[in-house]
Amino acid sequence: MTIIDAHAHLWLRQDTQVNGLEIRSLDNGRSLFMGEVRQMLPPFILDGRNTAEILLSNMDYAQVSAAVITQEYIDGQQNDYLQEVQRNHPGRFLCCGLVDARRPGYADQAVELAANGFRGIKLPAERLILPDRRVYLTGNEMMRMFKYMEANDLFLSIDLAPGKTQVGEMEEIIAECPRLRIAVGHFGMVTRPGWQEQISLARHPNVRIESGGITWLFNDEFYPFTGAIWAIREAASLVGMEKLMWGSDYPRTITAITYRMSYDFVLKSKLLTEEEKRRFLGENARQFYPFGHLIELPYIKNMSE
Repeated sequence: MTIIDAHAHLWLRQDTQVNGLEIRSLDNGRSLFMGEVRQMLPPFILDGRNTAEILLSNMDYAQVSAAVITQEYIDGQQNDYLQEVQRNHPGRFLCCGLVDARRPGYADQAVELAANGFRGIKLPAERLILPDRRVYLTGNEMMRMFKYMEANDLFLSIDLAPGKTQVGEMEEIIAECPRLRIAVGHFGMVTRPGWQEQISLARHPNVRIESGGITWLFNDEFYPFTGAIWAIREAASLVGMEKLMWGSDYPRTITAITYRMSYDFVLKSKLLTEEEKRRFLGENARQFYPFGHLIELPYIKNMSE
């Protein structure tokens, strides 16, 4: 089957601040993250560079044909690098440009990103609930950006705050922009109370749910993530399997598991049919995102087999 990763990250170096707290790449895969040292990457990535070439090697090994590269404020803005990645690997990566909606002028950023070839815009909406204020998703500038995206066929990749905090705002956006393609990340923050409210947004024709981060959210349970499979089944019962897409949240999730393990728990599950697996792991993403021709990758046996 064709496998597409709907949620992965790339960066050359983390060097930013969020809510006044520093995030910075260190060595051996570690980062200074908001006051503590965290293992951000596998320890064999010595220089902190989370590059397209390393992900491509993982994708080739795991037989993943293509990946949507999203962004997050905690990684710093990577637009220049991702423009280069998109140019060098157009058949493998579909990169989202990042706007900084914490400051005025981000709607113009979206126009500039589209002019530079980005087909999607990322909005880490959970980071817009700031310590001293909240940037609403239905504000004038935000709605102007969404309407521009709808008119120019740019898709929106968005991660919401847990539960239904921002669901009402999303309903207003969907009503105002019914042709804006929207992919809600982190599987609606599954494992947090009220996650089904986010999943239910996909009852609208233009909305999909992607599972980037689901293995992180079920990390306490760990492989084979049976609770995550049951969550996928519950989400399918709410909106249909055709609305759900697999995402890895690479590279942070592969500090605990391999890249292949981030989807083969789905492939090996007896709780999903082969058709459900085919749709979830790639076919739904193929239909939703503007990918062109997708390559087929051979299976390479491990030395341990």
